[in-house]
Amino acid sequence: MDSGLDHQDGRPMEPVGRLQLAESRERNATLLAHAGGVMEHVFDQIRASGSMVLLADVDGTIIHSLGDPSFVDRAGRVALQPGACWSEGLRGTNGIGTAIEERLAVEVLGSEHYLDRNSFLTCSAAPIIGADGELAGVLDISGDFRNPQRHTLGLVRLSVQLLEKRLFEARYPNDILIAFHPRPEYLGSLQEGLIALGADGAVLGANGAGREWLARAGRSAPVSSFASLFKIGFGAILDRASMAPNALLKLDLRQGGELYLQVRSLRPLMVSNPGMQAMASVTAPTPVAEAAARGKAAGGGKRSGEVSLASLSTGDERLQRALDRAMRIEGKGIPLLIQGESGVGKELFARAFHNSGPRADGPFVAVNCAAIPENLIESELFGYVGGAFTGARREGGVGKVQLAHGGTLFLDEIGDMPLAMQTRLLRVLQERCVTPIGSTKSIPVDISLVCATHRALREAVAASEFREDLYYRINGLTVTLPPLRERSDIRPLVESIFGAELAEVRRSGVSISDEVMNFFERYAWPGNLRQLHNVLRLAVALMDEDEHELRAIHLPEDLFGSEPFDDAPARPRSGAGAAQPAPVEEPEHAGGRLKAEPRSLDEIKLEAITSVMREVGGNISAAARRLGVSRNTLYRKLGRMH
Repeated sequence: MDSGLDHQDGRPMEPVGRLQLAESRERNATLLAHAGGVMEHVFDQIRASGSMVLLADVDGTIIHSLGDPSFVDRAGRVALQPGACWSEGLRGTNGIGTAIEERLAVEVLGSEHYLDRNSFLTCSAAPIIGADGELAGVLDISGDFRNPQRHTLGLVRLSVQLLEKRLFEARYPNDILIAFHPRPEYLGSLQEGLIALGADGAVLGANGAGREWLARAGRSAPVSSFASLFKIGFGAILDRASMAPNALLKLDLRQGGELYLQVRSLRPLMVSNPGMQAMASVTAPTPVAEAAARGKAAGGGKRSGEVSLASLSTGDERLQRALDRAMRIEGKGIPLLIQGESGVGKELFARAFHNSGPRADGPFVAVNCAAIPENLIESELFGYVGGAFTGARREGGVGKVQLAHGGTLFLDEIGDMPLAMQTRLLRVLQERCVTPIGSTKSIPVDISLVCATHRALREAVAASEFREDLYYRINGLTVTLPPLRERSDIRPLVESIFGAELAEVRRSGVSISDEVMNFFERYAWPGNLRQLHNVLRLAVALMDEDEHELRAIHLPEDLFGSEPFDDAPARPRSGAGAAQPAPVEEPEHAGGRLKAEPRSLDEIKLEAITSVMREVGGNISAAARRLGVSRNTLYRKLGRMH
């Protein structure tokens, strides 16, 4: 052999030192972060089969592993473990090293291993290709050659495809992602192509399937932009995607043929949402145009443009009571517990509380306790020192509690925090010190604590699902935010949000019809403020430039006859002067009245279609654009009318 290897060489090859392993893990931090969950899922599939799952870097050095203890001991005798290099140059033919050399998925069984001492292994490995098209690492499943599993290589391939998809999406988090495939049933599968595009339609990158397809499509000329690939304009696709998210589109290619396409992610519109901060910034009912102007200027906090407790005052009695009580504890070190249904604006209230007090210039650190995996929440909250656990960064990580020093720590959905973490949090709150994982040094922290939950914590305490001592520690002042269906300030809220949405698209002079506003005031709003905001955003997107009034035709269909408040009467709104709501009356539009008595959704759809068809003079394309559906869909619906 050119490498000088002797297949009978039985000398052990020791793993690299701890420092070198830590450096390799640091270089591959992104790969490790996304591979960890995939490897755990794979190991769940092969658990108790006498196997192990391994992740190696581009040099063949194993940087992470999971395995059955009985087999891990045997594998350790040939250094099949983290820190060991399994390149072909050092170990001859083997799963990891050969996958690197061939850039292909491989299976190496028993005596096919070059070194005799490795002949008890069966290895299935596949290369991991990064978002840049370069080798990022190798995923391998190894076991006893006497117990081979027929589908192991297929499992490795599928797992690598999933990992590559996650790496690609992580590489382009703030860009436009488009999924495509010649066959519509493959959209959403691991075989779909993915392209990342800039705001101008330029191609920034593609996943493996996408690169293969672009290479075929660009034989005559390189594919550098959306316009060089499809006949339709890029702006038209974005408009259609904003009106009908996740809609399946069939597009003609410039080189002939067609593709099915879905827009998966538009630009980072959700990262910063000014409209949400203007959600409750109007202190009295005003015209929509005034609401837009006020939404831009409202705030009242320590810094211009930031939501404050004062700016949330809209006239609802229950909300005002919560605001008044929260104002009284500003700067006094009393924990605040916010309760309410999902979507009522608990985080907005927490931000307003922070911005209104003496800590407004400090950090506001939000943690969703329900969204963080249980095995990560400890390091997320309290931080860790370098090398504290597998995959830890060499320099360590600062926890959310420490990041909130001098400001406010907001623990959302604290009712879902694991009991073990509740114990550690209680100690931090009592001692006002945090100890990172792997450290013996306590770090003093000065934080204002705000918590939120949709759960009844008293009941959780009674059921032993939440620590009683922690409950009394976080429950300095409890405020309960009313659900939207019980609030008496729907009109100013609607005007404020609608005005902010119009300002986002630089429109003015648009009003809301009385029928629609009356409907809004009587609707049950199961999704609360979040649903109201989404409804108005969609309505603005569906309005044509020459339309100056929001009507029923611009509202989403599921508002009419929707669950779960279909047959339930609307609850009385809060406030001494609030009128008792009438039965839900659906608003008028230019074809008659959406009747108060129950009707099927198909009847409502067909009435809306009739109105739009009349307005556009029977032009199918124009009607389809206005309704946000394809021409084929519109033809099918029209066929049911005759």
